[in-house]
Amino acid sequence: MIRVTAPLEDARSLRAGDEVLISGVIYTARDAAHQRLVKLIEAGEPLPFDPKGAIIYYVGPTPPKPGEPIGSAGPTTSTRMDSLTVPLLAQGVKGMIGKGGRSQEVIEAMQEHGAVYFAAVGGAAAYIAQSIKEVQVVAYPDLGAEAVHRMVVEDFPAIVAIDSLGNNLYEQGVAKYRNFGVEEDK
Repeated sequence: MIRVTAPLEDARSLRAGDEVLISGVIYTARDAAHQRLVKLIEAGEPLPFDPKGAIIYYVGPTPPKPGEPIGSAGPTTSTRMDSLTVPLLAQGVKGMIGKGGRSQEVIEAMQEHGAVYFAAVGGAAAYIAQSIKEVQVVAYPDLGAEAVHRMVVEDFPAIVAIDSLGNNLYEQGVAKYRNFGVEEDK
C-alpha cells in the first residue's frame, strides 16, 4: 500500500496496479461543474481552487447524517467527464478518481501532463465516506450534490488504474484473462 498526499507533487512515480491511500485535500466535480470549470478556463479566469497538483473526485455525495461530514460518497462513471478533462489537466490537475475506463484522448493528455487516474470501488460508498473528514462547498452551490467540494481525506482507498505512462489496468486485466483456461495447441 502506497501513501499519497494530495495535492500531488509528482504523480509520475505511481504505476497502474498500485494500491494507494490518499490523504490531504481533494476536490469533487461532476458533469455540470466540469462544464463551468472549462468555461472559466476558456475565458482566462481563475478556477475556484488551485489546480496545481489537484485531485478531482467524480462524486455526487449524499447529504450527511447529523454529526457526520458527508453521506455516501461513491464514484461515478468517469467517461462522462472525458470531453471536459483535458483542459483541467493542462491547468495542472494531476489526479482523478472515478470508476470505469477513460478515453484515449484523456490517456494521452495524462501522459503529456504527468497525471494519473485512480479507480475507487463502486458499491463501497459508505466505506469510502469514512475516509472523508471534512467537506466544504467551494463553488456552484446551486448544483447541490454536484457542486465543487473541498474534501479533507485520510487514507482514502484507491487503485492506480491508468498511470502517467499510459499503462492501463483495465486493458492489462482483460489481456491477462483473455486466454484463461485455454490450453495451447501442442
